[in-house]
Amino acid sequence: MTAETPTRRRRTGGRKGHADRAGYAAIDQMPWRLIRNTDRPTEPLDEDGVQAIHRGAMHILGQIGIEFLNEEARRILGRAGCRIEGENVFMDESFVMEMVGHAPASFTITPRNPERQLIIGENVLTFGNVSSPPNAWDLERGKRSGDFETYKEFLKLTQYFNCIHFAGGYAPEPIDIHPSVRHLDCLYEKLTLTDKVPHAYSLGAERVEDVMEMVRIAGGLTHAEFDATPRMYTNINSVSPLKHDHPMLDGAMRLARRGQPTVVTPFTLAGAMAPVTMSGAVALSLAEGLAAIALLQYINPGCPVAIGTFTSNVDMKSGAPAFGTPEYMRATQMTGQMARFYGLPMRSSGVCAANVPDGQAMWETSQSLWAAVQSGTNMVYHAAGWLEGGLIASPEKFVMDCEVLQQIQRYFEPALWATTEDEIGLDAIREVGHGGHYFGCAHTQARYQTAFYQPFLSDWRNFEAWQLEGSVWTAERAHRIYKRILDEFEAPPMDDAIREELQAFVARRKEEGGAPTDF
Repeated sequence: MTAETPTRRRRTGGRKGHADRAGYAAIDQMPWRLIRNTDRPTEPLDEDGVQAIHRGAMHILGQIGIEFLNEEARRILGRAGCRIEGENVFMDESFVMEMVGHAPASFTITPRNPERQLIIGENVLTFGNVSSPPNAWDLERGKRSGDFETYKEFLKLTQYFNCIHFAGGYAPEPIDIHPSVRHLDCLYEKLTLTDKVPHAYSLGAERVEDVMEMVRIAGGLTHAEFDATPRMYTNINSVSPLKHDHPMLDGAMRLARRGQPTVVTPFTLAGAMAPVTMSGAVALSLAEGLAAIALLQYINPGCPVAIGTFTSNVDMKSGAPAFGTPEYMRATQMTGQMARFYGLPMRSSGVCAANVPDGQAMWETSQSLWAAVQSGTNMVYHAAGWLEGGLIASPEKFVMDCEVLQQIQRYFEPALWATTEDEIGLDAIREVGHGGHYFGCAHTQARYQTAFYQPFLSDWRNFEAWQLEGSVWTAERAHRIYKRILDEFEAPPMDDAIREELQAFVARRKEEGGAPTDF
């Protein structure tokens, strides 16, 4: 599938979606497609600035070092010629740049439904759901710890919305399932309730190996077919400042050996885990990210990787993380500039610090999302449903965010800036003449149904009309839509034999104990 071409059938929950139920869908949404970001990126740095941040990152890697808490990773980097002092690893610029030079500038990920294949890189922009919050909140039940049933609700939202391209981590974390087997139940639901690109947590050998096998089974693939092309992805975070932990590196190395993508995303909060200045925080973040990318490229040159940014600031009054700030936006734009300098695809996020889906939530998230657009981001994590700095997943916020994502999608439709003779509309201007109106002219009549973006959530009526309909605020409308989506949801089709094989694998691994824990 090309990035410019939507699928021919409209889709919501299952492979047919609401094409078979015209007039009964929860919303009238835009079709599935990949988005081409045709805008020039915002680049705050001049050439001297790019070189200054690069020199800063290389100085950190060569003179200060990054601690690798994984012994196998240190052994590999020692064989590569890096200097090792205890757990601290020092990398020369020449080594880092040689390794980064192996990384592809773009790659595809093909899930079990090949119509949902993604391009990561080029100028393609993709969105994923909120991932990993421990809590959920909605208008009916309020804030509560994550549970398995709520997790499945968010998978249904992820599948339903065409503007969501990939499935992230657990939203929310289902604490009612023991961690030893949580990944088995969660991935089974993810692979059966969605047919989009799946995520695996890089948390040690058992979880990563189990997920790779489940993705292989769900796709009906041989081991060779799975290894031949990316089918899933993981994200790893450094332990800022200047550390990479054991389990995340273990999982990333396993994926790299089998050609599956890793997104390396340092979590650097300026003023807390990184210098208070944006250039210092970005330099630190890049050093941490490039260190792990160099390791993965040494293990398997050319394996797919992306560099992520999660650089923001803290509230210096409380120490709490802040998102969607001017500092966050500039750090994202600067990292995008550096990602292009290194020739790497980039991930950013759609985030906010707000506690409920209110005005603050939307302006902070919108600023985060537009920073993604401006930076040339390729993967936007947490694009729908994020609240409280990542501690809450909200279905109302998910629906509200998808309205924004659709507007970004519409913003990049070439029709908006087409300049053919018909688009210039001189005949219409001549027909209406001086002092008339364009509502009834032929040019408008031929286009009025598709001329402008049509919202599924926003209410464009005047105050009196809105009041007559019950004065329903945005979050309340979003709640009603979320409920209708769950009512009409249909899981995408899966062959019965594949489903049974997945069930058998999950049952066997549970009998074997799943992933070891200390409790």
